[in-house]
Amino acid sequence: MGKVGIKDIAERANVSTATVSYVLNGTRNVKPRTRERVLKVIEELNYTPNDIAKSLKSSRTNTIGVIAEDVTVFNVPEIIDGINHYADRNDMHILLTNLRLHKRVGHQYADVDQYRKYAENAVADLLSKQVEGIIYIGVHPRDVTGLINSRGKPIVYTYCYTQNDLSIQYNDEQASFDAMNYLIGKGHRRIAIISGRMDSLPSRLRFNGFYKAVTESELPFDPQLIKVGDWGLQSGYELTQQLLALNEPPTAILVMNDIMAVGAMRAATEAGVRIPEELSLVGFDNREFSDYLNPRITTMDLPLQQMGYSSMEALSSLIKGEQPEGNYSPLCTLIERDSVASPGSRQTPS
Repeated sequence: MGKVGIKDIAERANVSTATVSYVLNGTRNVKPRTRERVLKVIEELNYTPNDIAKSLKSSRTNTIGVIAEDVTVFNVPEIIDGINHYADRNDMHILLTNLRLHKRVGHQYADVDQYRKYAENAVADLLSKQVEGIIYIGVHPRDVTGLINSRGKPIVYTYCYTQNDLSIQYNDEQASFDAMNYLIGKGHRRIAIISGRMDSLPSRLRFNGFYKAVTESELPFDPQLIKVGDWGLQSGYELTQQLLALNEPPTAILVMNDIMAVGAMRAATEAGVRIPEELSLVGFDNREFSDYLNPRITTMDLPLQQMGYSSMEALSSLIKGEQPEGNYSPLCTLIERDSVASPGSRQTPS
């Protein structure tokens, strides 16, 4: 028998040539029994993956694998939306895998061995479906070098990074610097900060932005105004209580996420401190609830959709063998609402 093509495989397996293509490139679901029959014929004909690839009219699948560490974490859906936006505009297909890491390991992301197998399995599954490249979406910005092997396929990371691969990250330090300058521009001089965990890269970068603004504007540097939280509501509540108990409390607080900012609001309300008249607050992340509170929280919006879109843009260039061009560090945007006022706007009782 001469060289066998897809048509011969289809005839022997009693399926259409399209079904054979679907089995080979994984672009559509095929009934398990049919898939087994096609794979059996391929094996009988002693085809290798290279032979199969050559037999296809085009080796391009226009399919991208997306590995999300956990789709329930707030940042991930918007990033995926940006990925899908690019895919829709460029006739590409997305295969999404959810590792469910937040459910599986909680906040123990430093213990890579706990979840390495999930990442490896996801990569193997996507590669078996002939994806042309992979986007890996983290739930927390951190170094994930060595977590996965893409086996030569182009890969782009977003909301996390490695030492050797391209990653798309927003600019944390600039966002904090911009938020501080906004408060300074309103006339605040005594500004406190409630950070997240200091083993967190965003916390360190946001603190750098805070310190840079304090230095450049020659504000008094008071260590009592620097508080380290754990990203949770209760820490925002307790640390704001401590700040309000100072002999000279701050007139404004930069809170490193909106959840802690809710805790800060609760502490201020219980202490009879009015927001924004007596205490201004700026949060981070622009979580949906921040627009529903009273007062609504002024916050820094993360460019999540743009990060997803830029990730696809960069990956497409890598797949074509080109050097990616674009913005790998999109800026955050201040969303001005109701939780900030000038210190002079407070009214003293008559």
